[in-house]
Amino acid sequence: MSHIDSLCAGMDMSAFAERLRLLLEARNLSQVRLSELLGVDPCAYNRWEKGATAPHLDTVIKIADVLQVTLDELVGRKAVSEEVKIHNHTLHTLWQKADMLPDSDQQPLIAVLDSFVKKSMVEQVIGFNSNRR
Repeated sequence: MSHIDSLCAGMDMSAFAERLRLLLEARNLSQVRLSELLGVDPCAYNRWEKGATAPHLDTVIKIADVLQVTLDELVGRKAVSEEVKIHNHTLHTLWQKADMLPDSDQQPLIAVLDSFVKKSMVEQVIGFNSNRR
């Protein structure tokens, strides 16, 4: 085990495991889906979530990226921010405007966006290049 990987082995695994479960639930992701996004075996992921083993540091970084949290938030050193982080200015502006619409108008937008995101994620998993059109 390298020095960097031993840093992860020193984490409070029960706190990490609990945080991982909560973040997965909050993002409506399954263990299998997150395993696919991380490129790891679902059994390995299951051991992390049970607190039995620690992932390597590079994997912890990937987990934080996929779950859109900081490393401090992932390991429990900081509360998870409820703020939505949108880096694309146009998308951010549209998000703010859509948030002001009545619920009845938001529902179709949510359905379309959800469908598009799921389609894109499936294409990424199976290796399609979504820019090929």
